[in-house]
Amino acid sequence: MEPADARLLTLLQDGLPLEEDPFARTAAALGTSPETVVQRLRALVAGGAVRRFGARIDQRRLGLVANAVIAWRVPENRIEAVGELFAARPEVTHCYERLGVSGAWEHTLFVVVHAPDPATVERMADALGEAAGLDDRVVLLSTAEYKRRPTVWLEVET
Repeated sequence: MEPADARLLTLLQDGLPLEEDPFARTAAALGTSPETVVQRLRALVAGGAVRRFGARIDQRRLGLVANAVIAWRVPENRIEAVGELFAARPEVTHCYERLGVSGAWEHTLFVVVHAPDPATVERMADALGEAAGLDDRVVLLSTAEYKRRPTVWLEVET
């Protein structure tokens, strides 16, 4: 990745201001034009370095205050199929596999859901488990939020 593109992504990681020309500040910080910023973003999307460019919703402000990671114990030969099943569900915002720790933590498939209350999270977990034929899960509800922002971590030579 070009150093200028890395700098662009770093500047945008906290979002754009809600103003008439949202790319003007970023362009000024980069010493370029807003049109060039948009062109670079389009190129980064086309090249796959940026998967999407859109609004980020603060779910807590919308009343979705019960946020949870649901960790599932899934047989190894079913991980991919269950992962695809969960990832296709609209209530799942993230779905990923992690290595378990034999004898200590053998849950290997994780989903993130957001709901208005813990009871709804439990109903979501029940529905996911029923759809996948699984019942070995741990629901980890968030109790406090200390940081929430997209990650842009790039090591760039200057």
